[in-house]
Amino acid sequence: MSKSRETAVYTHGHHESVLRSHTWRTAANSAAYLLDSLKPHMKILDIGCGPGTITADLAALVPDGHVTGVDHAPGILDRARATAAGRGLTNVDFAVADVHALEYPDDTFCVVHAHQVLQHVGDPVQALREMVRVTKPGGFIAARDGDYAAMTWYPASQGLDDWLDLYRRVARANGGEPDAGRRLKAWALRAGLTDITATSSTWTYATPEERAWWSGLWADRTLASAYAERATEGGHATAERLRAVSDAWREWGTQEDGWFSVLHGEILCRKAA
Repeated sequence: MSKSRETAVYTHGHHESVLRSHTWRTAANSAAYLLDSLKPHMKILDIGCGPGTITADLAALVPDGHVTGVDHAPGILDRARATAAGRGLTNVDFAVADVHALEYPDDTFCVVHAHQVLQHVGDPVQALREMVRVTKPGGFIAARDGDYAAMTWYPASQGLDDWLDLYRRVARANGGEPDAGRRLKAWALRAGLTDITATSSTWTYATPEERAWWSGLWADRTLASAYAERATEGGHATAERLRAVSDAWREWGTQEDGWFSVLHGEILCRKAA
């Protein structure tokens, strides 16, 4: 039977407002649940590497090993290569890949990691099966995904309520599952994994600088990214509605008592030896 291939559309695209968020991500703030399991010699596959900031951190943590970063979008890989080169890393390489059908032999990697990937793919269970296949016996499969329905903020904002409703509808129309965080353990079980540690962690934006950054990138993303195009072209929102949502983000960002929390589900799974 042939393996399934990618069917979902990446909701965000790679507009500057998206990369502003992605390049902020580090192994410490986005993969802390995995780090204690890493050893200097490990060979790691980082799926959905984007601009490569987490990938580069992982490479620095396995100086005697190697990290391969892969992404479904070829255009972002030059940015990832530049990230690694700028840090002087020589134990990392990058390639185009589809997580549903990875072009690596069985039992290749010590760790297969995916951050904010499974929420965007057409078949997350098949993706996990592929992640398991290319992991060595006794190795680790690690995934972390946001859960949009569990995101929460203060003060209340009808505009942000509208944003959340709109984003979830657009993401699902694109073939993804925006509330992936709560489903990771269930998907792992369906993929045949049994040694699963399921945890959660958050990003929180509460200082004036954090609020300005988080609200600004979403205000811009709502108007100018691939997400905005898919919202209007798919009939989910008018340009006027997107403008109102963008304005609501900027208004929230000015609130002295503003607070926003992003919940993530996490799974760290051990492949049977």
